[in-house]
Amino acid sequence: MNGYLGIDIGSISTKGVIINEQQQILASAYIWTKGDPISAVKELLFLLEKQTKDKEIDILGVGTTGSARKLIGSMLGANVVKNEITAHAVGTLSIHPDVRTILEIGGQDSKIILLENGIVTDYAMNTLCAAGTGSFLSSQAERLGTKVEDFGQIALNSKHPAKIAARCTVFAESDLVHKMQIGYSKEDIIAGLCNSVVSNYLNNVGKGKKIIEPVIFQGGVSKNVGVKKAFEEATGYKVQVDENGHLMGALGVAILSSRSPILKKFSFRITEENFETKGIECNRCPNHCEIICVRKNKELIDSWGNRCENGMIRK
Repeated sequence: MNGYLGIDIGSISTKGVIINEQQQILASAYIWTKGDPISAVKELLFLLEKQTKDKEIDILGVGTTGSARKLIGSMLGANVVKNEITAHAVGTLSIHPDVRTILEIGGQDSKIILLENGIVTDYAMNTLCAAGTGSFLSSQAERLGTKVEDFGQIALNSKHPAKIAARCTVFAESDLVHKMQIGYSKEDIIAGLCNSVVSNYLNNVGKGKKIIEPVIFQGGVSKNVGVKKAFEEATGYKVQVDENGHLMGALGVAILSSRSPILKKFSFRITEENFETKGIECNRCPNHCEIICVRKNKELIDSWGNRCENGMIRK
């Protein structure tokens, strides 16, 4: 059968799916990026190949999205490289065609996407601060001596959630320590953290946006039932969490790859190749552009970052 590969590579996690012509997921994987996107993608491809080794699949297209989409797109020879907004919208619409609002909170970023009749009408992303994201919750879980995976269920046991300032990670940690010292229970503190994540999201990422049902919650944090409950209480709407919500970006870009008029057969043997990246500063004009060079087995395959012809990198 024909298949299409979609990879969503972010600063914290790397997600991948292989779909068939009917947009059904044949294989999927979710791993940590660990600051090394090239190694993470090689590991991801190994896991996906393992899941499909007994199936005869010709992968005819590759799509990439996420913060390292251009780098990994060059590495894999992707036929589609798309931003996260488009990828998440397409992926979600393939499963929830009537969706009007997408709430997404990942490891270090978050976004809101508003749709009407299957078309993105507005969106917003967090900017400089990671307060209220997955990495924020993970650091607080470590401080509390609790697994972040258990946060949601613990939060549901709270009767009186503590009020914790989450507009800034530094302030939140200080407030959390203060609440512990004055005697708040762990359940109330964790529930307070879940509520503060939602408050921070709605007041920053969702500021000025009109949330309309159906509402879909995505990203790694969507697995936290405490945060899901907090969203429902804050918005007054039922918030849906899809079992593959963490894969929506990868699914969306795989679908976009399948629609591309330019198809190129992909081989998992790409994992055996050696890839290197190097950043150089061009001093040929006052721009001083930072140029990224990507090499495959020491041969230059792509470069970007130059703003004029002076910075063109040639083989």
